[in-house]
Amino acid sequence: MSRILFDNNVPVGVRGFLTNHEVRTVVEMNWPPQLENGALLKAADAAGFEVLVTSDQNIRYQQNLVGRRLALVALGSNIWPVVRNHAAAIAVAVDKAAPGSYQFIKMPLRPRPRTK
Repeated sequence: MSRILFDNNVPVGVRGFLTNHEVRTVVEMNWPPQLENGALLKAADAAGFEVLVTSDQNIRYQQNLVGRRLALVALGSNIWPVVRNHAAAIAVAVDKAAPGSYQFIKMPLRPRPRTK
């Protein structure tokens, strides 16, 4: 069982995919919702979280993960109808997360049907 933190942009329904883990949100931790990525990573590390799940696809380029105990799992979308179709991939990514690692889960939007 890992301690998982959901960034503000992650649909809370994702919690249902991670029932074997302890999941908390930034709100549940009573942390300011506007924490910048660096401060969020520090706070999550200090609180003993092992994985941060986020939909911020730029975090990888903004933060250095070298030497961190925290792993990042980035979702390719934060739109629930899209995210819920990737339950298995999210669960696998969290289960495989290792300290300092980064995993991105692609979530392409389905093409809209053409109208005539």
